[in-house]
This record gives sequence, C-alpha cells and structure tokens, in this order.
Amino acid sequence: MATCGKTLVGVVIGASLVLGLSLSSFSVLSARAASTDGDGDGVFIHITKGPQDAHSSLMAFQMARIMSEDKKVLVYVDVKGISLLLKDAPDLQKEPFDSSRTALRKLIAKGVPVLACPGCLKAAHKKPEDLMPGVKIASKEAFFGFTQGRILTLDY
Repeated sequence: MATCGKTLVGVVIGASLVLGLSLSSFSVLSARAASTDGDGDGVFIHITKGPQDAHSSLMAFQMARIMSEDKKVLVYVDVKGISLLLKDAPDLQKEPFDSSRTALRKLIAKGVPVLACPGCLKAAHKKPEDLMPGVKIASKEAFFGFTQGRILTLDY
C-alpha cells in the first residue's frame, strides 16, 4: 500500500509540474502575442490550384490584394497553380473578381512578391523565362524575410 501511495503522489506531482510548465509557456506566448503591435505581421497566400479552379485562384489573388492594403503579403504558387504564372497562361475570369492577369499585374505593381516553386516549375517542364514579368522563383530567404512578426497563411 505504501508503494501505491508513493506512486500516486509521484503522478500527481508530475502532472502538476507538466500543467504548471504548460501554463507558463502559454503565458509567455500570450504575453508575446499581446505585445506585438501588428506592424511586422504578414500574410502568406499559398496557391496550389490552377486554371481548372478559377474561383479559388481568383479569390486568392483578391485576398492578397485586400490584405496588402495594410499588411505585408507574399504569394507563393506551386503544384497546378504554376500554370497561372506563365506568360502563355489563360486569363481567368469570374465575377466579381479581376481577371487573373489583371490581378497579378496589380499585385506585382504594388510590390507584393509573387513566387513560383522552382521544383513545380521544373515538373511542368517550364523554365524561369516562361514566367510572367515580375514573378520570381521562390527561395528560403524570401519566405523568412518578408515579415518580422506573425504570419497568417491562407491556402487556395
């Protein structure tokens, strides 16, 4: 019985320590989030769909435009979405959105980085020269350098 009591006490103490450490970590994270004024926050727009899903693709471009009004935005395109960034890409249209070419031109003109996955570009048998003007090849530095604060990710 004494062994069972010691084990139970050990479990209770262990659980209390874990709970205490978890609450301390939560407090630190909450304090950090509360102290962030939002100036360095950014929005990462991730587009995987291409012309086969005009609604998703155009919505992603619209959200990038809206978010870029007061946040740093990076648009990353991979998988089937690569075909949206090519010089010979179809100009997708769906009300109430801007066409895909118009939306991309506006984002690039505003200075929003539009990045293409290099592996996906290669898988599509395309080269960087096949991309629309202003579209860049993605790099690790671009992902981590576009903002200093929190990052909100929107996937399309």
